[in-house]
Amino acid sequence: MTGDNAMTPQERDTVREGTAGAAGADGRADTGATTSTAFTALTGFTGDARPYAGGDPYADYRKAALPFAGLADLADRRLGAGVIAANDEFFAERENLLLPGPAGFDPERFGHKGKVMDGWETRRRRGRSERAPHPDPDDHDWALVRLGAPGIVRGIVVDTAHFRGNYPRAVSVEAASHSLSAAPGDLLDPEVEWTPLIPRTEIGGHAENAFTVHLERRFTHLRLRQHPDGGIARLRVPGEVVPDPGWLAELGTFDLVALENGGMVEDASDRFYSPPEHTILPGRSGRMDEGWETRRRRDSGHDWIQYRLVEQGRIRAVEIDTAYLKGNAAGWASLSVRDGADGAWVQLLPRVRLQPDTLHRFLVDRLPATHARIEIFPDGGISRLRLHGSLTPGGAARLAERTGAIS
Repeated sequence: MTGDNAMTPQERDTVREGTAGAAGADGRADTGATTSTAFTALTGFTGDARPYAGGDPYADYRKAALPFAGLADLADRRLGAGVIAANDEFFAERENLLLPGPAGFDPERFGHKGKVMDGWETRRRRGRSERAPHPDPDDHDWALVRLGAPGIVRGIVVDTAHFRGNYPRAVSVEAASHSLSAAPGDLLDPEVEWTPLIPRTEIGGHAENAFTVHLERRFTHLRLRQHPDGGIARLRVPGEVVPDPGWLAELGTFDLVALENGGMVEDASDRFYSPPEHTILPGRSGRMDEGWETRRRRDSGHDWIQYRLVEQGRIRAVEIDTAYLKGNAAGWASLSVRDGADGAWVQLLPRVRLQPDTLHRFLVDRLPATHARIEIFPDGGISRLRLHGSLTPGGAARLAERTGAIS
């Protein structure tokens, strides 16, 4: 079950403003209560889930509707994200945190160390002696996550799917800004400034524990802590990519709508089979579901995606890729642009025929634009859209100013 039906009466409709122990600057957890306005808990799941009783393991998974549609997952492996270090991964590897898709569960799968779990799971912590058998209040495990692209973190989702009685009691998350190629030792240097995003907050087992973040800051890395130990299936980091303006200036011509460069999907007519955000991911699709595919229309309409470019630019060349869409590629497509949120739409590419499983390339007029809209007829899908061009002087200046203000 999902949503409110999966909550206890005490958890239902709970939205907690940050009021948990925060991790101190030295990395040690503060067990005293503190108040933070940097985050809001969107879910109130706490405590164990019921033991697995057979059948669909997601039948009693605790989940709620989340407001992150259209945002990039800054921790997406396809953008280059990675878990570069962890202090413990005895039962399950840290890399599982960023795997795409929901965590799997095989009740019969055991290994030499115990139950094989699809997530990151540490060993059980113990106290210092027989007189103090329990972990110290400050004890915790940690993992360092390199974001796939630097950006503003809008949310954190700590998914404990299938960790029913072996999830951490609480989690905390901090963020830092560093080189994307920083080594673990660089990030663990005491001189590195870590900004708390989520203070130490209790979570629930076998649940999607979600938080919004209210900091207009550009970050490159996260430090995820679990208190005192346990397992987390997946970590998702909804946010907005904020590229390096100096890097883009040196490139000159680049993909103005690519997710890794700061482009984003603003809206789309249909998300039935796969999300439109796939169309601006790096690389080419490797499977049909790595693109955008709509349901079959039975009317006279058509489908579309609207994008916001990284900043004002002039598009020189367009690529529309239908890779792996063989019997369900769009039949035709057109592309329009506008300059400014209130600007008029101008057709950049008239309606053209698309072939299945094919990369199509077009040269276009170099009109200034901040937004683009692809329309497909009548339905179907595309796998990627590339809008190659350069920023205008005004667009480059605004991007540099914004990035400097939040860095």
